[in-house]
Amino acid sequence: MKKKFIIPVVLVLLSAALTAAGRLNAGFADWYQEHIFPEISTPYMILSGLLPFSLGEILIIAGILLVVIGIPLMIILLVVMKGSRRRVIEISLAISLWALAFVCTTEALNCFTLYGCTRFSEKYFTPAEHSREQLVELYSILIGECNRLSAQVPRDENDVFTLTIDADREAKLAMTALSEEYPQLSGYYPTAKPIMFSYFMSQSNLQGMYFPFSMESTYNDDMVRENLPETICHEYAHLKGFMQEDEANFISFLATTGSRSEQMQYGGYLEALEYVHNQIYGNAITEAYELSAGISQQVRNDWFRFMPENYWEDNESKEIISTETVSTVSSAASDTSMKMNGVEDGIESYSRVVLLLLDYYFPAEG
Repeated sequence: MKKKFIIPVVLVLLSAALTAAGRLNAGFADWYQEHIFPEISTPYMILSGLLPFSLGEILIIAGILLVVIGIPLMIILLVVMKGSRRRVIEISLAISLWALAFVCTTEALNCFTLYGCTRFSEKYFTPAEHSREQLVELYSILIGECNRLSAQVPRDENDVFTLTIDADREAKLAMTALSEEYPQLSGYYPTAKPIMFSYFMSQSNLQGMYFPFSMESTYNDDMVRENLPETICHEYAHLKGFMQEDEANFISFLATTGSRSEQMQYGGYLEALEYVHNQIYGNAITEAYELSAGISQQVRNDWFRFMPENYWEDNESKEIISTETVSTVSSAASDTSMKMNGVEDGIESYSRVVLLLLDYYFPAEG
C-alpha cells in the first residue's frame, strides 16, 4: 500500500487506541489531561484564534460539501474517464481516509480520551447523599440571589435584563480568577466566536458549541445576548479538558458567580435557578412550591429566555429543514454521542449540575 493510504489508517488506529486507553484507565486519562492535553491544545487555540471566523464551522461546511459534491463528482469521473478509473478511485479513497484520520485524531486528542478522566465531583468533593430538604434550601438560596441581583443589573423599557458588558472579556477574567482554586483552568483563553449559521444552532436548541477539531469556543449569535456569560464560560471549561456537560455547567456557575461583574453573577445564578426549578417541579418536590411565589417579577421577566421575541416568525425564510426535524435529529445525535463516550444518561446529564450544586452548598461532613 502507498503511504497516502497507510498513514491515515495508522492515525485512525492510534486514535482508537488512545481513546480506549483513556476510557479504560482513569489514571491515564487524568495524566493525559494534566500533562499532554495543555501542550497540544494551547498552540492549537492560539493558531485557530488568529482567524476572525470559526475555523470549526468552515471545516464542517467543507465536510458537508465533500460528501454532497464529492460523491456525485467521483461517479461522473468514473463514467467519463474510463481510462483513469483507478486513479480516480485512489484519489477519492486517499481524500476520504485523510479526512477520516483528521476527524478521528482531533476528536481523540481533544475530546474522547478526556471523557475517561476522574469526575470533577470525585476530585474536589466528598461524595454525599442529599436530602429533599437540602434541595428545597438550595432553591431558596438561588431565588434569594437572583432576586437581589435582578434589581442591580441594567434593564430595558420592558424591565428585562440587558447585557451591557463585554461578556467575552469578563468570561476570560472570571475563568482566570477561578483557576487559582482549580489550576487546570489556568492558561490561555481564545476569544469566543459567533457562528455564521446560527439559525441552525437555534433549531438544534444550542447556545454554544465546542469544536475539538479547531479548539474553538463558539456561540449562537442569534440567541438572547444575556445568555452569553454562562455560555462562554461553559465552552471555556471544555477547552480546559472538562468534557462532561454537567461539569462544564458547574464550572460556568462558579466562574460567573465569582465574577466581579454583577451581570455575570446574575447570569450564573439565573441559569442555576432554572435547573433547580426544573428539578423541583420535575420530581414534584411539593414542599418547595410555595417558594416560587417569592420569585420577583424581574427574575420572571428574565429566566428561560433563549431566542428573541418573534425570532421564528422573522427567520422563517431560513428554514430549509423543519425545526422539529433538526431539533429531533440534533438531540438524538448528541444523546448518542454522549452515551458512546460513557455518559449513560446522555443529554439528561446537563441537569446533573444540580447534584454538583448540592455538593457545593452542602458538603459532606468530616
